[in-house]
Amino acid sequence: MNEFPVLEPGDGNIVLFHPHVPAGAAEAVQQVLESRWVGQGPRVAEFERRFAALVAPDHDALAVGSGTDALHLAYLLAGLAPGDEVIAPVFTCTATNIPFLYMGVKPVFADVQPRTLNMDPAHVRTLITPRTKAIVCVHYGGLPCDLDELHATAREHGLLFIEDAAHALGAAYKGRAVGGLSDFTMFSFQAIKLMTTGDGGMLMVRNPGLVEKAKRLRWFGIDRSAKQLGVWENDITEVGYKYQMTDLAAALGLAAMDEYASTLAKRQSLLEAYVRGFAGVPGIELIGAGHTDRTHAAWLCTVLVEDRVGLMRKLREHRIESGQVHYRNDRYSIFGGRQQGFANMDVLEDRYLVLPLHGKMDLGDVERVCSVVKSGW
Repeated sequence: MNEFPVLEPGDGNIVLFHPHVPAGAAEAVQQVLESRWVGQGPRVAEFERRFAALVAPDHDALAVGSGTDALHLAYLLAGLAPGDEVIAPVFTCTATNIPFLYMGVKPVFADVQPRTLNMDPAHVRTLITPRTKAIVCVHYGGLPCDLDELHATAREHGLLFIEDAAHALGAAYKGRAVGGLSDFTMFSFQAIKLMTTGDGGMLMVRNPGLVEKAKRLRWFGIDRSAKQLGVWENDITEVGYKYQMTDLAAALGLAAMDEYASTLAKRQSLLEAYVRGFAGVPGIELIGAGHTDRTHAAWLCTVLVEDRVGLMRKLREHRIESGQVHYRNDRYSIFGGRQQGFANMDVLEDRYLVLPLHGKMDLGDVERVCSVVKSGW
């Protein structure tokens, strides 16, 4: 029997995640339902324009059905081919690395940094071979990676650089918003992200010459604009996918954009309260705290502790959910199983724990979680 069954909101429970549905979402979706366009239509285009203006005005934004769709498109646009290698994090959602398996590309895993759980730039440098074609980073929990070092390595070896920013909407690195810093950046709008479209994603593309190809790949390889003119010549010359976003999803995204600033600020205030609550407390370390050169998007609050299961049990006794959420990818058979060479991950894999952080919480909830933790386990 599962010792930690899912809690439901209410009755004094503090759940680990909760979707944020904006106040205007129902009306926005109803307008779409009453319109001509339910699938991909004008609201998708509007969402793309507004999102690009928010995070990267000099990049193009392509809305898709999921963050995984966006990553796969990025890997295709990067020209990755069977036999190529890509350096990617060992610690991430499997969505970062599974598209490589679609393509016959080999993910080469990089170890984590002990105090951020982001990929370690020093380890990345040791992994480059003549077959390496790109580096993919993940901003774990919403804290940007050491982009200067990673970008420098990519430039030195002529590699494309791709950011999995599924956690990092609202993050910034040295004063610049994540989304406009690399060749490709993916954002996720999955149900429990800062901004949700139910499920969905956005791909930011630096090279404008790739945008039309990206649009074709998003829609079966078809030039959709030409087809809608009614004079499209019925040929497809490249394999495409059904990766488009719908206007129903985009309506949710547009409503979320209206509340974006306040949603982000609240999450950041909750994370700051955790930082204050655990300051100086022995036996617990909050991952990603204390950086002054980058802005944390506050998607996750992750701590390092000893006896993780004991703390989970103590929290659950007080009706507070917690969990691991992500796992090292080399534990999965699809990636070949357990590998050696991840000294930091080996030390940390039994110590990290994600605590509740979402818009349904308030500062009193954070104080309650901190109080339970500080009482010992």
